[in-house]
Amino acid sequence: MDKRPVAFLDSGIGGLPYCRNFVSRNPGESVVYVADCAHFPYGERGREELREILRGLTEDLAARADPKMLVLACNTATVSALSFLRGQFPRLLFVGTVPAVKPAALGSKTRRIGVLGTRRTIDDSCIAELADRYGGGCSIVPVAAPELVDFVEYRYTAAGEGERRQAVLPYLERFRNAGADAVVLGCTHFLFLLGEFREAAKPDLAIYDSVDGITRRIESLLDGEGGALRGGGAAFRRFYLREPRLPAGGPPADSPRFWADRMGFELETL
Repeated sequence: MDKRPVAFLDSGIGGLPYCRNFVSRNPGESVVYVADCAHFPYGERGREELREILRGLTEDLAARADPKMLVLACNTATVSALSFLRGQFPRLLFVGTVPAVKPAALGSKTRRIGVLGTRRTIDDSCIAELADRYGGGCSIVPVAAPELVDFVEYRYTAAGEGERRQAVLPYLERFRNAGADAVVLGCTHFLFLLGEFREAAKPDLAIYDSVDGITRRIESLLDGEGGALRGGGAAFRRFYLREPRLPAGGPPADSPRFWADRMGFELETL
């Protein structure tokens, strides 16, 4: 069995729900998580800049942890750089995350689907391509929410239930006013607010995410690699943090350390 770790990568804590779901289903697997807070948020960066950031980060990670798979637990990184990284690192397995447009299209009765994401994800042609491929005539209502990404990264751990609920309400109202009956959470950070979205969406909006689908995809690929899934021996959990560079007086970036401790991951800087 291949005992090398599965790596998950995002610009901050947004990809942790994917990592956590995989660990819960595969406790024998070693896992590393990379929070590239130095370049947060990815959604505000150009495609070429982001590709170079991710190429360098993948090189560093390969030298440090030698993962058997790298999961781009970030929709923006996936739509911007997945194909590029596969070309740069042909010996490394990659899995990307894309908005769950297909199940939303299958479930929508109004044929209008809201997609909430970063500016780069919303503007990328992949949203329209997914709608064309799976939508069956559905129209997309795209909404960029960079401020909600910031809320999760910097405010979530300190926010109470009321503040978290208030953070999601304006977006759901926009989708309701546009006639949508399905909403796709197209940024991994938003999964921290999945409970708030689902509760506030009742009774007329359905919320879709890709966490379970991505976990199944990872398992399928690793099982197809000669039994690379469920490596034997003691599994390790490591959280690599690329430190943020914040201006004086900027928001505290303590949430990566909070989550590393809460999930029982050993914290290292990358």
